[in-house]
Amino acid sequence: MRYICAAVFAALFLWGGGSPALAQDVTLRSPDGAIELTGTLLGFDGDFYRVATQYGELTVDGSGVLCEGPGCPSLTNYVAELTISGSDSAGAILMPALVGGFALRNNLTAQRETQDAERFTYLLRDPATDTLVGRFSFRVTNTDEGFADLLADEADIVMAVREIRPSEVRLARDAGLGNLLGDNRSRVLALDALVPVVAAGNPIESLTLDDLTRVVDGTLRNWRDLGGPDAPVVLHLRNARSGLSQGVEDRLLHSGRGDLRDDVMRHTSNAALAKAVSDDPFGIGFASFSELGNSKPLILTGQCGFDLRSTRRNIKTEDYPLTAPMFLYIPARRLPKLARDFLSFTRSGPAQIVIRRAGFVDQSPEVVPLDLQGDRLTNAIRTADGISGLTELKRMVNVLGPMRRLTTSFRFETGSARLDAQSRSNVQQLARALEDGVYDAHRIVFVGFSDGEGPADANLEIARKRADTVRTAVQIAAETADFDAVNLNIEAFGEAMPMACDDTDWGRQVNRRVEVWLR
Repeated sequence: MRYICAAVFAALFLWGGGSPALAQDVTLRSPDGAIELTGTLLGFDGDFYRVATQYGELTVDGSGVLCEGPGCPSLTNYVAELTISGSDSAGAILMPALVGGFALRNNLTAQRETQDAERFTYLLRDPATDTLVGRFSFRVTNTDEGFADLLADEADIVMAVREIRPSEVRLARDAGLGNLLGDNRSRVLALDALVPVVAAGNPIESLTLDDLTRVVDGTLRNWRDLGGPDAPVVLHLRNARSGLSQGVEDRLLHSGRGDLRDDVMRHTSNAALAKAVSDDPFGIGFASFSELGNSKPLILTGQCGFDLRSTRRNIKTEDYPLTAPMFLYIPARRLPKLARDFLSFTRSGPAQIVIRRAGFVDQSPEVVPLDLQGDRLTNAIRTADGISGLTELKRMVNVLGPMRRLTTSFRFETGSARLDAQSRSNVQQLARALEDGVYDAHRIVFVGFSDGEGPADANLEIARKRADTVRTAVQIAAETADFDAVNLNIEAFGEAMPMACDDTDWGRQVNRRVEVWLR
């Protein structure tokens, strides 16, 4: 009879994951003693127990049971536990700064305790009572290690500077961690970028992405071939398991374009890479935008004369093609309330200020009037084709002239109707702003643009469909928004305002976008 009752009892529970930090035997018993469940306690968030049982891993509402056994946590002196693992690009500076900002915002103190070169912990206390309320533990290594820790049940959240790999998605799903590609399983914490850099004395000022690819795969090995001195090109990258290093290979060597050259100079940190390049007159590296040091960033250019600089605004709009979003991956498990509050804080206005001060690019929308977009308009005029092209350009200026562009932009994955990672995050961000009434009494226009491949009429129609797709995604995400208070429209101008040359894959990818304009 007990097993039957226990099965009924278990059927009322929610499935979830857990951390092994509290792995001890416990018995959860209903107040009348009629039903009990025995297993290994995996975690407790102040409200719910996570227990490994003969029925599987279960999450149990603590308000309906009594806990017995050596592993039972204290209900009066509960301490929220959170373990975060992964990229040192996020973990060394950005996440500690956000923990400090969160503590200050919530009238808590944050004391850092360092365990070793990779591990440190923040103890969050209520200064009024000197009570420990939270323990946020960090392991700062690289993106690969972060996902490995998550799969080994040794981390609650992963810090990543690349998107999760398909193999990691499968392993996480098999481990009961949910679909980490789902809307609520990942978020963009901040924006960074892969910036090609050289020493200050290097005469080279700009390179094409094709040039960079040939440097990375070893096809191009002498600066003379780039208009520089007769000297070998020395390539500097982060260590092989770093998400930034993997990002270079993903962006420049994907689709079988080649293999990474075998004489790369590797570095253990972003700062070390930037310093090494600034000290090497013949070196070139890919630095983090947040940590360029004394190195000189190169301008990305194309055969048609377009230039793209790694400015904060270009990174935020994703107009710069080597933008590198910084992700938090969160499995399908219930986190303590203090941890959930921290995650909510990372999306707040005060957190965006912290992100900027830490040297990264925040996600707060900014408005850019048309008269501050001279480079874009110059490119548009330069590429306008015949009378029809000039007519469309005039229509665009007339429509957008009275409006301002938001830095919130949307792009699609290559060869897909699916929005890319940064754009999916932008959907959620814009949806929250609509729910909060930020744009009430405004007109928001989703403006579609295309590349210049194919007939102009077809490109215009494709751009319009993309704009409608983004508008629909935002409307679905903004569940509580008052759409009677804001006007959401779509517009399209096809190939009228290119950001880059259409003679490369990445140029066409940059040009295919949906912008948000506001009036």
